[in-house]
Amino acid sequence: MSSQDALQEAFGTFAAYGSGSKGEALMEGSKFAKLCKDCGLVDKKLSSTDVDLIFAKAKAKGAQKIAFSDFENALSLVAEKKGVSVEDIKSKIASTGGPKMNNTTQPDYVKFHDDKSTYTGVYAAGGPTNVDSSQDLKDLADRSPANIRGVSGNFANSH
Repeated sequence: MSSQDALQEAFGTFAAYGSGSKGEALMEGSKFAKLCKDCGLVDKKLSSTDVDLIFAKAKAKGAQKIAFSDFENALSLVAEKKGVSVEDIKSKIASTGGPKMNNTTQPDYVKFHDDKSTYTGVYAAGGPTNVDSSQDLKDLADRSPANIRGVSGNFANSH
């Protein structure tokens, strides 16, 4: 893969970062700033404010995003600001490989939720089931004959 292809691939992955799509044709200013930070271009010579100003110079008037050709112009402005060659900047970006996940949260182990030995009640036995014994109306209704007072034999025996 040539350095130009690697640069285009890096442009596409950074432009698509956070959108869920594979590769984008246009890059927003925030993605350009992330590219510069992740590639190590932001330092004492090039601040994040400089990156925003360079993006504003590179994009067309009234536009919100830049295409790859505008991106290459922005890289030449970055190289000029840092005092290095454009090829050094391009090789640094091409070798990065893609956006880095900074400050991502990792889920903690929650003892009472994740440790099944602490479960109590129905859940200790595996949880409730919907496969109970089949109940018919004949099991629920008392169909035994009633006495003279209207009380069935099963009711009189149970109380």
